Parts: sequence; C-alpha cells; structure tokens
Amino acid sequence: MQGVIETISGTFSGEVPVSKLVDLALGAGGTILRILITLVVAFILVKASNALIDRLITQRTSEDRRFMDDRKARTLRSLLKSLMRYVIYVFAGISILSELGVDTTSFLAGAGLAGIAIGFGAQNLVRDVINGFFILFEDQFAVGDYVTLRDVSGIVESIGLRTTSVRGFGGELYIVPNGQISQVTNHMGSAMRVMFSVTVDYSTDIDGAIEVLARDFEKARQEIADIVEGPTVLGVSALGESGVDLLIIAKARPMEQWHVERDLRKRVKEVFDREGIVIPYPHMEVLLGKGAPPDSGRQAAPGDGEKSETPRGGDSGPLSGGGPAIM
Repeated sequence: MQGVIETISGTFSGEVPVSKLVDLALGAGGTILRILITLVVAFILVKASNALIDRLITQRTSEDRRFMDDRKARTLRSLLKSLMRYVIYVFAGISILSELGVDTTSFLAGAGLAGIAIGFGAQNLVRDVINGFFILFEDQFAVGDYVTLRDVSGIVESIGLRTTSVRGFGGELYIVPNGQISQVTNHMGSAMRVMFSVTVDYSTDIDGAIEVLARDFEKARQEIADIVEGPTVLGVSALGESGVDLLIIAKARPMEQWHVERDLRKRVKEVFDREGIVIPYPHMEVLLGKGAPPDSGRQAAPGDGEKSETPRGGDSGPLSGGGPAIM
C-alpha cells in the first residue's frame, strides 16, 4: 500500500511516468477482481453447503423418525451450517490476504502455534465441545427426557455444545459439562415398567384374590389412558411374616409410570375393601380384666388382664378376660 501511494505521488510530481501508474491501476484492478471472485465463490459455497446439509438431514429424518426429531434436526442443521460457514470464511479471508500481499505463510504458522497453545490451555473446553457434538449427533438424549448422568438425575432442560442443563425433581438445576458425561441412562423408553406388590392375609384365598384383581384390571386398561400394557398379577412373590405378597406389573407411557402406579394401588385397595380381603397391618390390642380400675396405678396381677400385640393384622385367637378391647 505504501508503494502505491509513493507511485501516485511521484506521478503527480513528474518523477514517475504515467505508464507506470496505468500498469499499477491495471494490477490493482486485477487484484480487486480476484478478491470479488473469491467473495462470490465463498458466498456460493456457503449457499451450496447449506442446501446440502438441509437435504441430508431432512432425508435422514424422513427415513427414520427415531434417528432425530424436528428439534434435534434443527439443532444439528444450525450447528453444521455454522461450522461450514466459518471454515469457508477462513479460507476466503486467507486468500484475500494473499491477494493483498500479506505473507499468509507466516500468518498461518503463527496461527498454528497460537492454536496449539490455546489447545493445551483449553483441553477441557475442546473435550466438552466434541462430546457435546456427539451427544447431539448420536441422539443420546433430548430436551424433556428423564435421564441419569452419572450421579445426577432429572429432566433435561437444554443441551449445548459445552454443557447440559438437568432439572432435578426437587427443583435443583444441574449444569453438567459435556466432557464429564461418561455414562448416560435414558429412562425414556417406549414404555416404562410399573411394578409393586400388595400383601394379603394368610387366611385369604389366593386364587380368589388374583381373580378379583384380574377382573378389575380389565377395567383399568380402559379407564387409565396412560397404561400401555397390563396390569397383570404375576402371582405370589414372597411369604412374609404376616401375609402373602402378590406381585403386580404393568407398563405405562414415559413419565407417567408414577401416576399409573398410584392409581393402581388405589384400585387394589378399593377392590379388597369391596371383596372383604384383609390387608394385614401392624396394630395392638389391649385387654383389661373385669373390675380392674383403668387408672388404679397398681401393677396388674397375673390373670387380671393381658396385653397382646398382633404384628401385621390377622386374628389374635381367643383372648382371656371380658373387658373392652382398645384398638
């Protein structure tokens, strides 16, 4: 640029011939033309790469919706377009600098050394960005999914290239760097399992209890819209100290399994109450003998009364004494 200024000033002063100024103008015109061509080519490449990215992602999404939904497609499309645009602009900028007479070799060497220094100083940042890209590309989880990222569980609120935000069920917001996500548990399957057990008294007819539950569960399939499969009584799962455990299993829509379980437990209680099936529970029976003052304060002699505890329901058998029973 300094040479151009000196040539123009020399021409006006008569020291430089006009022909040299004409040659300089032609050379500058060629440089400007090449710069314009570079910008046009960069613009065309950006448009072409954007169209190619749109076509590839749209085609992949239409072939298999499980690969990515519309939201993930928009995110990945925007990310790839930005990367391609930056790459094209960098190469176009280097070409323009070369046309202007800048030594791009030393510039690239300096940029390479600076990049190496920055890379050593920002290894975690680079790892976060790379891992975030693969999380989006591989569709490991999405916004709104219930996930466990190592020791953090909750609903995914946002996914970025560097961090992922997870909202815990207590309202806590966890910001997890993508580079630290080494294990992902996605709880958003096609159907989530609902499994619980209910205890009936040992005196209960087990086959009869299973039959009345099966009849009510037929209605539950129609009345609870979030049930995908079941519910079904699998049978006896355990013989406890005070009753027999019956195992019930079903499948529900994702994030609705807790609601379905609560509804099924309520229905089981209502069915058992209606059919007279006893659910054992801890309770205590205190018997006072005849004529014994309730508040006499004296120690009861043998035979005056009894105190018995029934661990989890069931009959306590014949009881001595004729006083009232306090439950």
